[in-house]
Amino acid sequence: MRRALMSLCAVTALVTAVVTGCGDGGDGAGDAQGRTRQDTGVRTPALTWRQEVRVNDALQRLTSRCMGRQGFIYQEERELTLQESRPVRFVQDDLAWARTYGYGSRVEAKSARLRERNANGTYRQDLPATRRALFDEALDGGDGARMLAAPMPNGGEIRKRIGGCTEEAERTLYGDPAEWFRTSKIALSANSLYAGPLMKDPQLTAAVRAWSACMREEGEPYPDPRAAQNGVRAAAVRLGAARADEAFAAERRTAVADADCARRTSLRAVATAREKHYLDRLPDRYVKDIDTYRSLGRQAYDRAVRIVPERD
Repeated sequence: MRRALMSLCAVTALVTAVVTGCGDGGDGAGDAQGRTRQDTGVRTPALTWRQEVRVNDALQRLTSRCMGRQGFIYQEERELTLQESRPVRFVQDDLAWARTYGYGSRVEAKSARLRERNANGTYRQDLPATRRALFDEALDGGDGARMLAAPMPNGGEIRKRIGGCTEEAERTLYGDPAEWFRTSKIALSANSLYAGPLMKDPQLTAAVRAWSACMREEGEPYPDPRAAQNGVRAAAVRLGAARADEAFAAERRTAVADADCARRTSLRAVATAREKHYLDRLPDRYVKDIDTYRSLGRQAYDRAVRIVPERD
């Protein structure tokens, strides 16, 4: 499978480590110098996960149209519903979603099945060798495509080839594919610069302790939300396929308790505020790149709404 065969897993990539990044809130304290630094922090709001799904769908629609003009079939991936496409994050406080999907284990299994029988990969593989090379060239420029490079905050760089219909689709939505690639890789890995301090932050750890106490009262003794998610996965493995329904029922019970306790302890609000506190205090060069990434994303969304409808 070639790099440019797009997958919904790209939609769930996060700018932030803990929550959605949509909320806006500071630490509510600090001296004048701190307030000045806050004023120069990340200003552009991040796209919601719903908006990210729609942008990804627009990219696929544009790619499919372009490939059709080149004489190839490119099937859009829209098998997951909008709610199934929702990413599972550290803080989960949607009770309705938890009652239906738990932590999303069955959605993950469905996604895995879709990837295994990817229609575009199968179509490409069934082409004669000469047509396959033409397919690759049409899709992303083939072996002769130019390379983009994005330096990573912790060193090294990520590279990708760009060309063909992939470049055309990205240019239509983002304007400059190279700037989008560079800033997106920096923004999506910036949490590595503050994840450690964030997870040790006194306000956040106090909220997590309150969440854990709430969970113990519900008969779910987990120290933090990640442990709860990992615990239900481990239990499902122990129960095996023959008891999959039992495992899923247990997953939903834990996920509902998790979401309820997150609401009762205001864990999301605390996590959002503390994450923004650290995000806004990154070096100015990263703040600028994150703002650029978010601005390009919002531009892409404004264009995407004219290309594809929102999923059902």
